Amino acid sequence: MSVCSMTGFAYLQIPTPLGLLGIELKSVNSRYLEVNQRIPEELRFFEGEMRQAITTRVTRGKVDCRMQWVGEPEFEQTLNTKAVENLLKVQQEVLAVCADAKVLTVSNILQFPGVLKPASVDEESLKRAVMNGLQKTLETLLEARKREGRALATVINGYCDQIESIVAELAPKLPVIIENIESKLQDRLSEALSNSLLENSTLSSEEITDRIRQEVTLYAIKLDVDEEMNRLLTHIKEVRRLLTGSGEIGKKLDFLMQELNREANTLGSKAAAIEMTQASLALKVAIEKMREQVQNLQ
Repeated sequence: MSVCSMTGFAYLQIPTPLGLLGIELKSVNSRYLEVNQRIPEELRFFEGEMRQAITTRVTRGKVDCRMQWVGEPEFEQTLNTKAVENLLKVQQEVLAVCADAKVLTVSNILQFPGVLKPASVDEESLKRAVMNGLQKTLETLLEARKREGRALATVINGYCDQIESIVAELAPKLPVIIENIESKLQDRLSEALSNSLLENSTLSSEEITDRIRQEVTLYAIKLDVDEEMNRLLTHIKEVRRLLTGSGEIGKKLDFLMQELNREANTLGSKAAAIEMTQASLALKVAIEKMREQVQNLQ
């Protein structure tokens, strides 16, 4: 099994004892599995089995199953007298409440589901033909979802390349950036504090210099983003691993997108140079684009 998208489409026409039947399946992304069915009245007696066949093969996404007869039905119909009697009984109850309501015509009655039914049909043969056709349509749908999944995996790997490239470009600049910041900060602190502390403190010049050096070092530690950079690369490695696997990976990848975004935001909050700010923004753009694609994966 390979990575699957939640987007797919399939259509098949099959012969049945009641005529040619068109089966259409289409699916789009959804947080959970949702199946909607629109089928002819003649097939309602095994509607639950159709739903089960779909939910057994599809685990996530919104799936629409539509079946309809192609052309005119090729079976003789007969009147379901019980359905007509029930319909007329309900009509009398409505007229008792609303006397101005229009009375149903013959044409109206014949349009109600269940009023007309096949004169005779082998239900087992009918069910077998339709279920076989549904399974074939499902196969086509799942193949479409796999093709879409492979295409999405390629796109997502491309965004992984972008993120790794941003990290690789920023990493060698960080020591120089931190060194420049330390140097400037030490000069400013020395200039602002040395004279004042020497005049009002019993500390020696060497002790004051050492204290300034400690403060600069602590500030530099706060600016260090090695952890964030390493976690970004670790998360990207896990994304790639999931994309080469199978099964339901959409929710796992969605969680990783949140973690990637968290690291990019932390990098931005620690930014002490324009290079770090630009890298953080570029990372967040790539992560958001990747997240949009991830939401389409099963």
